[in-house]
Amino acid sequence: MMRDKLLGRVVVLCVTACGIGLGAGNALAQDAAPRLGYVSLDRILRDSVPAKAAQAKLDAEFSTRQKELADTAARLKPLYDYLEKNAAVISDSERARRQKELADQDKDFQRRQREFNEDVNQRKNEELATVVEKANRVIKQIAEAEKYDMIFQEAVYINPRVDITDKVLKVLNSQPAAPASPAPATK
Repeated sequence: MMRDKLLGRVVVLCVTACGIGLGAGNALAQDAAPRLGYVSLDRILRDSVPAKAAQAKLDAEFSTRQKELADTAARLKPLYDYLEKNAAVISDSERARRQKELADQDKDFQRRQREFNEDVNQRKNEELATVVEKANRVIKQIAEAEKYDMIFQEAVYINPRVDITDKVLKVLNSQPAAPASPAPATK
């Protein structure tokens, strides 16, 4: 008998819990479905005015060093070609001296090229981070204004009807350009 009462209470608790769960489910069903959106960060970083301005800034900042490296490479090539072509006719000591000079120059060139690439990558990351920060602010503004529940920036599949990238680009592209900050000195 005690067991039957206990079993009866458990059944009542289960039915009550199910009823509460169903009531909560009905309440959720009555609310609108969650509003989802998607933004293609790749498109933002490729097509937005701030991204293009950042790329132009980087190009201007590093063009001199890039040209210097290209000039150095152009100067080293004939030296390599001369050694390769005339290795059999020049003396061993002359060949060894020229090879050492060329190796030293090439080593310096490789170091300078590596430093250049590191500097470009660091500055590119800084500029892209600024663009992403601006984009995220715009995305948040759009999400709040249009009552989105969630905005995704990465997904395996996106239905085009939830893609708000064009809205974000429109707002980003309409914003006035930020005043140019002085570029850090490069080596």
